[in-house]
Amino acid sequence: MTMMPLLYAIAASIAISLLSLAGIGFVAVGRKARGTVLFVMVAFAAGAMMAASFFHLLPEATEGIGSFRAGMVTLSGFSFFFILERFLHWRHCHKGGHCDVHPYTTLSVVGDALHNFLDGIVIGSAFLADTTLGISTTFVIAAHELPQELGDYAILVHGGHSHRKALGMNFASALTSVAGAVLAWVGLADHHELIPYVMAFAAGNFIYVSSSDLVPELHKEQDLRRAGLAFAFFIAAVVLMGLTAGGGAGHAH
Repeated sequence: MTMMPLLYAIAASIAISLLSLAGIGFVAVGRKARGTVLFVMVAFAAGAMMAASFFHLLPEATEGIGSFRAGMVTLSGFSFFFILERFLHWRHCHKGGHCDVHPYTTLSVVGDALHNFLDGIVIGSAFLADTTLGISTTFVIAAHELPQELGDYAILVHGGHSHRKALGMNFASALTSVAGAVLAWVGLADHHELIPYVMAFAAGNFIYVSSSDLVPELHKEQDLRRAGLAFAFFIAAVVLMGLTAGGGAGHAH
């Protein structure tokens, strides 16, 4: 079997990991500008994750294991991340400075590392299924990871760590996505029949994060112009993912 899917997945995971260093560019940015940028990014990520679930991941899973089984696995993924977030007490500081960060700096790093590891498995599985699906999945994960990584960086800095140490800790936790991509290759390269299950589970993850973490953050905005801008970016993400739908379905078998 060709090694190209593994190389693509590793490259994509490394690119995702580099997003954890985005905090460098935000050190000198004013709080108001930083909040606006993050707010728009959260809206875009929410739309991208929802659209990827319904336009890419679920169709891929349904073709492989049927709609009922795909739905059950998706709900299992949703429930798993509900329990995981509850257990770890994750806090996403998308708007900066509004989180009770001090008790959660360690849990933030642990939770982020685990989440990135699972993202790597999803990326690796997607590239095993089809290159187009792998690229679109990477794009969606990146859209969510950038605001999340900036939020995690803010948690560490506000929790007492220096900017340099916060960046280092964030980058180290992000690199677990590479390990996840490699694990997906080792476990799934000769078992393509399992890939639809991973796709459905990932859809549950995306739907949970979008609906429970990101969309509620958007509803906090009281300014109609900013709310309208956020909705526009949400729709733009949905349209963009819709335009790329259909190219990867059916190639996993």
